[in-house]
Amino acid sequence: MKVFIHHIYEYQKGLRNLILHTAPIDYQEQIKAKLERNKIAYHIEQINSSKINVFFGAPECVAVVKEINKKFLNEYTPEEDFILGTMLGYDRKLQCSRFLKFKKQEQNRLTLVANS
Repeated sequence: MKVFIHHIYEYQKGLRNLILHTAPIDYQEQIKAKLERNKIAYHIEQINSSKINVFFGAPECVAVVKEINKKFLNEYTPEEDFILGTMLGYDRKLQCSRFLKFKKQEQNRLTLVANS
């Protein structure tokens, strides 16, 4: 919970617009209560029986995550992954490289399927 509380601090100080925090599912109610007390928008996705991903921050950013509407991060398209990474504050140049890598992998998969 210390890292979660630090993430709230970073959001409230304007250091980040969106935070992705992975936590044990046992903390879900505490996390929700803390975010609601602080009037912070959030969206929670259950990863498995023991973990959750909590997206929280600016309402517009949380709305984008909800609009993408994917349960698992590995289901994101290269474009969605790029958007998420940028909103989370990851280095833009590295996000561009990651996007190009994913697009190349996607193209290779499509080529293999077409040649099958």
